[in-house]
Amino acid sequence: MTDKVEPVAGTPAFWWVKPGWPSACLAPLSALYGWISGRRMRGPAGFRAPVPVLCIGNFTLGGAGKTPTAIALARAARDEGIRIGFLSRGYGGTLSGPAVVEAGKHTAKEVGDEPLLLAREALTVISRTRVEGARLLAEKGVDLIIMDDGFQSARVHADFALVVVDARRGIGNGRVFPAGPLRAPLETQMNAASALLLVGEGQAGEAFAKNVSRPVHCARLVPAPSPTVEGQSVLAFAGIADPAKFHRTLAEMGAQIALARNFADHAQLSDAEIEALLADADQAGLKLVTTAKDAARLMGRQGVASRLLDRVTVIEVEMAFQDATVPTALLKAALAAGKQRLSA
Repeated sequence: MTDKVEPVAGTPAFWWVKPGWPSACLAPLSALYGWISGRRMRGPAGFRAPVPVLCIGNFTLGGAGKTPTAIALARAARDEGIRIGFLSRGYGGTLSGPAVVEAGKHTAKEVGDEPLLLAREALTVISRTRVEGARLLAEKGVDLIIMDDGFQSARVHADFALVVVDARRGIGNGRVFPAGPLRAPLETQMNAASALLLVGEGQAGEAFAKNVSRPVHCARLVPAPSPTVEGQSVLAFAGIADPAKFHRTLAEMGAQIALARNFADHAQLSDAEIEALLADADQAGLKLVTTAKDAARLMGRQGVASRLLDRVTVIEVEMAFQDATVPTALLKAALAAGKQRLSA
């Protein structure tokens, strides 16, 4: 890896530099965590759904672009006439499921923010127990289940696993949590991966991708065509795993970030925090901007949350594949692998 990369907000800086004494001190805990997570991944095959399953995951803790990837695959599936269904655990929500997500009925507090975004594209089921969620999607008649996360859980067998890697950070220092950002030993994870999606540009990810034996595809996050914020001074707020990505997107769009307010990933803003955002924007004469995930957490709320949602400009991003044929190819590969399993 390179000597240093920009750390993910909320994670130790030493995760993203060459291993030193902090990671060495945590090596015993890392070994224990790696043994547990690796054993889970290498364990008996999980539930084998009656339809093919494509899993989107990442090697490390922190955001890598799984949700935009899932949405891009859903749109490609729609063009091909493939009926897909999303399976999510509904992180951050109160409902245990299994339940079909309805954007006009459910709120992020109930089902989580990401499922609300996925439900705009295709049938989406949340379930704390992935097996039950997979069964419900199969009953709904989908051709393919796309699991948003769940790569390390192995509760549901994945016929095809697409691992998303942030090119700016790669796999960090290459150590397993808590000595580094890896969710499980790299060799174990690589053995379970079918293909990699390298998102963005960066020496760390590119160097890592050169040494893997799996197919590597490339893509980048791009802002949706509208709205326009070029030349405007903004107050940018976000409660996502990597707010720096949001800030880079705004810069690419020509916005001037006068103030930035970062919150915990999936954070439900309190009324006091919302009031502070509105007051800061008014005092400095700034345009309020946020991410689609943050906007999803405001939907369905009343009072100051509704006022904020009315005023904020939501910046949507899309996953643009370097090769436009790749999303369809990935879907077909997953379908073929699933059909082979089901016919065996």
